[in-house]
Amino acid sequence: MSIHRILVADDEESIRWVLSKALSKQGYAVELAADGTEALELIRKKKFDLAVLDIKMPGITGLDLLNRIQEEYPGLLVVIMTAESTMKNAVEAMKRGAYDYITKPFDLDALDAIILKANKATDVSEEVQRLKHELKEHYQLDRTIIGKSRPMQEVYKVLGKVAPSDVTVLVTGESGTGKELVARAIHFNSPRLGQPFLALNCAAIPRELLESELFGFEKGAFTGATERKSGKFEQADGGTLFLDEIGDMPLELQAKLLRVLQEKEITRTGGSTTIPVNVRIVAATNQDLKEQVKAKEFREDLYYRLNVVPISLPALRERPDDIPLLVEFFLERMHNEQGVAARGCTADTMALLQKHSWPGNVRELENSIQRAALLSPNQLLTPEDFPILEPESGASDNDESLESLIAHKLHCSLSQMNVQELDNLYEMVLHQMERPLINIVMDKTRGNQVRAAEILGINRNTLRKKIQTLEIDLKKE
Repeated sequence: MSIHRILVADDEESIRWVLSKALSKQGYAVELAADGTEALELIRKKKFDLAVLDIKMPGITGLDLLNRIQEEYPGLLVVIMTAESTMKNAVEAMKRGAYDYITKPFDLDALDAIILKANKATDVSEEVQRLKHELKEHYQLDRTIIGKSRPMQEVYKVLGKVAPSDVTVLVTGESGTGKELVARAIHFNSPRLGQPFLALNCAAIPRELLESELFGFEKGAFTGATERKSGKFEQADGGTLFLDEIGDMPLELQAKLLRVLQEKEITRTGGSTTIPVNVRIVAATNQDLKEQVKAKEFREDLYYRLNVVPISLPALRERPDDIPLLVEFFLERMHNEQGVAARGCTADTMALLQKHSWPGNVRELENSIQRAALLSPNQLLTPEDFPILEPESGASDNDESLESLIAHKLHCSLSQMNVQELDNLYEMVLHQMERPLINIVMDKTRGNQVRAAEILGINRNTLRKKIQTLEIDLKKE
């Protein structure tokens, strides 16, 4: 039972006596007060779970006492008693935060029903608080975002400061670095814990559907809109909305998103009524938004509105010392959830994992560990469990340099041609070199042209032209 101690405040001695006998008989500890002033003194001295207050008492009235309780002891449930049969006082009491009311003369069974309802409500409230605590524990930063390297320590510092606030956060990093995980950690360590967390990938939804997905639509707004539908902003009201791949949002929709961030209200597609929304935004991208702003592909005002607090996630290759921790975490989870035999790796295996560049970052590492652990019968994973990561046979420190390999290939190719008859050899060879080079870099950057241009040391527009000229297919896997 959640309710143990009950305060009864009434200026009529007979009412106090009846309620004291009835409630004490049911096992409650009951304290009595003859007026509002005495009741307030008792509340300040002792802890009560429920207060039953007469609405008209000498000194401090029941309604005034209710106000004081709401200010000083918001967790205390209050039931108001009134001798008047009108609803005026009851409505006023409920407006001021009373849990319930009862009119005199009343049947004790009616009060029992109210206390029973209050008990259930208290139990639910305690369960909600317990679940919130469990969620918060589950999403503690050191349990969900793994790593002790210096780059990750910097991430933790920012996360710890920003999570309790309500500011907009922009998370940047390559694909697979854990941007959504960071967004969830922010939400579950914020005052919005217990409210919705919704994620939307702006690149995964067709442009023509993205607006209605965000803002919802009215019935008849377009062909197929047979009923009204709420969008992600309405669904996430009171909570957090994670907008992944924000750099792929169309310019015309960026303007509408900016307005929502400024005005804190949305309008459904096909509608005219504004709807207030209280949503925290965490956005993420693997693109360079600054470069997109320069190229007029992303609104500058929206960029600064989103980039209130930036969090940059390091690539896995930049923190190889964290790989043993990640491997241990993934294997422990798989052992608990799927009962795999593998509990660790040999020293050679760990060296192999730490040497790999992991273009897919933590996501790729996790997939590799899962595959190896599921297929291996051993407690310790070996290099043979990661065939795609093994170095090529015959490879050694004495292998030829890249320049030597290119020279050898050129010699073999040109020996079969009549070089004297060629007049564009330089351009021909250069193009044959550029295509695989750009393909490899684009593959390593997961199609991120801004990052690829930086690696190649050329302008992004130059890279675009080369992709078109060389007919490089960006869609191929």
